[in-house]
Amino acid sequence: MARITGLGGLFFKAKDPKALLAWYRDVLGLATQDWGGVQFNAGGGAPPFSVWSAFADTTDYMKPSTKPFMFNFAVDDLDGFLAQLGAKDVEILGRDDSDPNGGFAWILDPEGNKIELWQPAS
Repeated sequence: MARITGLGGLFFKAKDPKALLAWYRDVLGLATQDWGGVQFNAGGGAPPFSVWSAFADTTDYMKPSTKPFMFNFAVDDLDGFLAQLGAKDVEILGRDDSDPNGGFAWILDPEGNKIELWQPAS
């Protein structure tokens, strides 16, 4: 039987896609492409899996964003990444190092999308 093998992409609407892409490039360091997105390739320290998860519509987990979704980006050095964001005046909404899956921190992008940064447990 045919089956789904993984997450093929994440597509969303933005008020100003070019400006938002530039923010993700300049602030988060994503290697943006001319076609208007980012391609993540396997390897290079990427986590061994991706997560797809539905939350109850009553969850507060996406707050303070009012959007019904959140981005989760794996990072190789959460402390270092948060220091870089601080140098760019990005507000860190919170941090949790108590989860057995690794360390987490949260920020918002310029359009109010919540971003979860995750350093997988080693």
